[in-house]
Amino acid sequence: MTPADVRSPTTLAWAVRLLFAECAGLAVLTAYLMVLVVTAEPGSLPVAISLTVMAAIGVFAVFLVARALGRRSARARGPAIVVQLFVIASGGFLLQTGPAWAGAAMMALGVGVAVLCLLPASTRALGLD
Repeated sequence: MTPADVRSPTTLAWAVRLLFAECAGLAVLTAYLMVLVVTAEPGSLPVAISLTVMAAIGVFAVFLVARALGRRSARARGPAIVVQLFVIASGGFLLQTGPAWAGAAMMALGVGVAVLCLLPASTRALGLD
């Protein structure tokens, strides 16, 4: 393997791209929740606002993890794996209660990104070998 391959492996690049895609999806969900807050009944407004704020914090956190992993920070791999565990758990919930296809897709995405972060090429690029 050449040094250029070690600095920029395809596995890590795809993990970062998929993390940014997850961030974008969470941002769309946050925008949808904002619409629901505007149309919420007064009795459920505090819960709706807190859920929207938590989703917005999630967007920010996933963005920071994706950016750090894109900059080859070794410390970003652990949080990236934790994000994927949340994606897998959310997919499992959807598999049981919502559209099963969406749950299966989320679980596959979570496992796929976690595996990409753990592959030897990504590990070498992060300096963790």
